[in-house]
Amino acid sequence: MKTLHITNAWHAFSGGIATFYRALIRAAETEQRPMVLVAPGERDGLEHIGDYGRIYKVRAPRAPFNRNYRFFLPHHYLLPGARVPQILREEQPDLVEISDKYTLPYLAGLLRRGWLPGYAGRPTVVGLTCERMDDNVTAYLIASDKVRGLVDLYLRWLYFPMCDHHIAVSRYTAEELERPSRGHRVWRGVWTSPMGVDCDAFRPDARRPEARERLLARVDGGENTVLLLYCGRLAPEKNISLLAELIEMLAPDASRDFRLLIAGDGILRESFLADAAARVPGRVHWLGFVAGRNELAALYAGCDIFVHPNPAEPFGIAPMEAMAAGLPLVAPDAGGVLAYANASNAWLEPARADRFAAAVRHIIEKPEERGQRVGRARDTAEQYSWPAVASRYLKLYSQLDELTRGQQRVAPEFPELNPVP
Repeated sequence: MKTLHITNAWHAFSGGIATFYRALIRAAETEQRPMVLVAPGERDGLEHIGDYGRIYKVRAPRAPFNRNYRFFLPHHYLLPGARVPQILREEQPDLVEISDKYTLPYLAGLLRRGWLPGYAGRPTVVGLTCERMDDNVTAYLIASDKVRGLVDLYLRWLYFPMCDHHIAVSRYTAEELERPSRGHRVWRGVWTSPMGVDCDAFRPDARRPEARERLLARVDGGENTVLLLYCGRLAPEKNISLLAELIEMLAPDASRDFRLLIAGDGILRESFLADAAARVPGRVHWLGFVAGRNELAALYAGCDIFVHPNPAEPFGIAPMEAMAAGLPLVAPDAGGVLAYANASNAWLEPARADRFAAAVRHIIEKPEERGQRVGRARDTAEQYSWPAVASRYLKLYSQLDELTRGQQRVAPEFPELNPVP
């Protein structure tokens, strides 16, 4: 079975979706299953990965609200000679997965009805929900009940019915489809299937004194320095303002020198760093994008606590990496992180600086409890190792293809199935 995946959430160097698809390609190679990824890029290109994986880049413009990304527009699949239908004709996939809610759902609908110009195939069409549209619209445009109502209508009529079935990366992301799923004549299912973590790269025994010493030297720290770490995009939906507020709240503690390390980049970098410098001069250190698993694992290994500020995280691969690395996790008590984080393996609090500060102090003052929760966090992370998670996705694709073609009625191996009439 060959799967083809089209996404607008691809970033060449970072991002959870890129991490997911790279893991999926590795699993497909192991299982000798052809897999094709189609992503927007600066220019057209084709990259072969092993014997079974291919990544097509299609020249596309930058996204209007986040210029670190590029995105497909309808002309990429509607105009005569468009590249996307050409790729579909060349690859003839059994299943097409659409990871986007803005410009690609119409492609899904055309494929379902056999109306895509220049392509006569009828693959199974699956929608991958890796973020919530209502959260994104709120973060980038405006927060209001009317806007959320419009999002709900859009999801009901212009997104949900375009695919044969849907997969969501967490129950939190699936909840957005609950109301839009009602009242359709065609039965569709929404499956929840989590993302994963590289438990080989991120592990507690990777912690080395020399890694910490290098970080302390970089931030001009000392013996009483506590290194907090955030890894992720500096983007509106990530609630990163909480991080500067957190360090400002911790700064008056004379017995400890709290420093925050930021690994990642994004459109809010300059404004965030300027705000942090005004609030707490010298205490927030931007590391930029950290390339490579080994470099990132060394960073985790040298820090004391991982802080994740986003209460609307769709899933959260970076917090799970921290758990796998043996780093205490402080995160909001909401969002997709609750798929794996709980009171026994993390410190979950409302997304407020005072509550996060209290959790940080608790971690430092209760070493025995910290050790117990960190141990359970590693046990949890091992249940989400990428090879197992990616293999489950490949199996789910096969089951959804059989389900769509009438070859089976249900997917019994996946009890998370939420059928919607």
